Amino acid sequence: MASEERHTILDVNALAIGYSHKSDTNKIAEGISFSLKQGSLVGLVGANGIGKSTLLRTLSGMQSPLDGSVLLQGKSFKSYSALGLAAQLSVVLTEAPASKNLTVQELISLGRQPYTNWMGRLSEIDIQVINEAMEATDTFPLAQRKCFELSDGQLQRVYIARALAQDTPLILLDEPTTHLDLYHRAYVLQLLKRLTTEKNKCILFSTHEIDLAIQLSDLMVVMSKEGTYVDQPCNLISAGRFDTLFPKDVIRFDPDTGRFGSI
Repeated sequence: MASEERHTILDVNALAIGYSHKSDTNKIAEGISFSLKQGSLVGLVGANGIGKSTLLRTLSGMQSPLDGSVLLQGKSFKSYSALGLAAQLSVVLTEAPASKNLTVQELISLGRQPYTNWMGRLSEIDIQVINEAMEATDTFPLAQRKCFELSDGQLQRVYIARALAQDTPLILLDEPTTHLDLYHRAYVLQLLKRLTTEKNKCILFSTHEIDLAIQLSDLMVVMSKEGTYVDQPCNLISAGRFDTLFPKDVIRFDPDTGRFGSI
């Protein structure tokens, strides 16, 4: 199926992001417009402090936009109930487990909360979805281990499994490779890529692993002081968008290899 035929999950139009306190407004970025479709992996990159986390919070409905609109499945966030939104969007933040004494299976099962009855009892369908999420993320062997016993890489896979168990068409992840070694950074991003093709999810993740994101992403959002640019990685390279991310006297982007290197 061609990408242009895929269902649009998220529409962003003339978005301005930042913070507003009484009469004081701090606008971080503006004029952001793009659409995200099912079955696509989207990398969000930019220097520290440029506004990546603020953009993710705005796209998830945690924070109101200063201007413009964000439509999820063609509807504004205000038109969703809390449970309705939780069935459309899952968010993976860099966080500690809800309880260090939860087992891996218990934490992943929390993803089914939007669908369980008032007693929180898991149905056969819930259990099947949880098992499929664990299988997809290779977390079955960890099922009965406590979350505090896991390595950072294992815990990140558990968070992704919980988002999969939530079974939403859109998954947003804020720095999913933070604190991971090179192998696990590549493993997690390749896992996200596989989930977009096998589960037809739309996944947007922020990352400092720009080289890996260029290789794996279908679409990239590049935030810089000059503006926010959204396109396929090859087109962004041709337009020189990655050249503006860091001072050229320290780090240089090689358009031939798609990699950054020190001067």
